[in-house]
Amino acid sequence: MSKVERAFCCGAMWRITTGAVLDMLPTDRLAGQLLEIGSGGGAIAEGLSKSRPGLSITATDLDPVMVDAATRRLKNNPDVTVRSADATRLPFEDDSFDSVVSCLMLHHVIEWELAVAEIARVLKPGGVFVGYDLTRTPVSTAIHRVDRSPFRLLNPDELAAEGQRIGLRVDTSTKMVGHLMQFSATAA
Repeated sequence: MSKVERAFCCGAMWRITTGAVLDMLPTDRLAGQLLEIGSGGGAIAEGLSKSRPGLSITATDLDPVMVDAATRRLKNNPDVTVRSADATRLPFEDDSFDSVVSCLMLHHVIEWELAVAEIARVLKPGGVFVGYDLTRTPVSTAIHRVDRSPFRLLNPDELAAEGQRIGLRVDTSTKMVGHLMQFSATAA
């Protein structure tokens, strides 16, 4: 993650928008053991633990700076565990989670297909994978090129096709004039 992205994930702008992000997620479908991939500074995990009492949340990120930030933020929250994890090689057993959440993260994974396969592997049958991400548009591409962070933007049809290939039923919709994809998937 670049310095600009780290600043965004730990800054006031992300804190201000966390409520709107949570409103975009179908939180009523989230239950039991929840995994957040790419948790950044822990704002979404914190918000989910407040809005959905009873969830047992495992917040993961690959970036050690983000893991440290989330650990500090969530240290007094008994419902959240923070771990370092690579989304393409999740350190969890098969069928470990009832729900997986990803917010603005998949485009940071060059081999996002591997991450989606790992999500499908760790989801229990009938489990849900929800979130949103940027889509491949000229604007999103330009922003990431200027930032110089590694990225591979995807489009809804690509996520749906990959999900179908590995046993996830994926529904997608776009928002913000096609720049943002919201998705919800169910494990077979």
